Amino acid sequence: MCDESDLAGWDKKLAAKGLNRRQFGLLSGAAALAACSGEISASNGESGASGLVENMVLIDTEDGEMDAFFVHPAAGKHPAVILWPDIASLRDAKRVMARRLAGEGYAVLVVNQYYRDVPGDQFPTMVDFRSGGGFQQVGPWRAKLSSTAIMRDTDALVDWLDGQEAVDTSKGIGTQGYCMGGPFTVYSAHSRPDRVKAAASFHGGGLVRDDEDSPHKILEKDTSYLIAIARNDDAKAPDDKTALREAADAGGISAEIEVYGGDHGWCVLDNPTYDEAEAERAWSRLLVLYENELRG
Repeated sequence: MCDESDLAGWDKKLAAKGLNRRQFGLLSGAAALAACSGEISASNGESGASGLVENMVLIDTEDGEMDAFFVHPAAGKHPAVILWPDIASLRDAKRVMARRLAGEGYAVLVVNQYYRDVPGDQFPTMVDFRSGGGFQQVGPWRAKLSSTAIMRDTDALVDWLDGQEAVDTSKGIGTQGYCMGGPFTVYSAHSRPDRVKAAASFHGGGLVRDDEDSPHKILEKDTSYLIAIARNDDAKAPDDKTALREAADAGGISAEIEVYGGDHGWCVLDNPTYDEAEAERAWSRLLVLYENELRG
């Protein structure tokens, strides 16, 4: 899980790249992110040359009105994906990732998990999150994100997606999450196993706990999982991967569980720990998961 103990490590990563925080912040702008990721740009509310359509949307939930970013191919119906952001929530880096996935033929919804308190975007980049006292700011918002709250949200998100013209309701829904969003993918599958058929956690925190809602205790037999673990997270909790593997095997559950060579946050474009090679490897495994479970 991303916490304040990671901050010194971030500075070391930046120094290794020959950058300071200000320089990295400039590189984390929307245009730079798009160039670095090969992003397919989209048009707000209408089809453009990219063939994608995107909008900010509002979704009614039991706890209020959630704002989210929705992007999908302009033509046809497509499997839906719910993307749970990391601790800095909805921002350009997540939109870039969503557009790239939409370009592969998915209808992607990036949610603002803090909607009970604030609308997105609160932090333009992870550098802004750090310099703006992000850990302290999100503390009260995070406290409301219990497993049951995320399951309630998932139910509303699935129902909303199934009502969209761009979504193929004959196909299962995928979900992917980063950092604090990692366990949310497992809660999502547990909440709606009838619709969520693929769940991917990237450097997710809190996947193995003692309480009954611990993600490793609520894996769903009809959902396939991709659990990509950061090497420094594994160093802190080396038994977690074993607990996840044993839980999946005991339940006859399809799960790819692997420790990657990147540090916590390695998949996220605006994170100082971003590791392109390992991020691309994780991306390729995500596409295989979705191809097998949502298109097959």
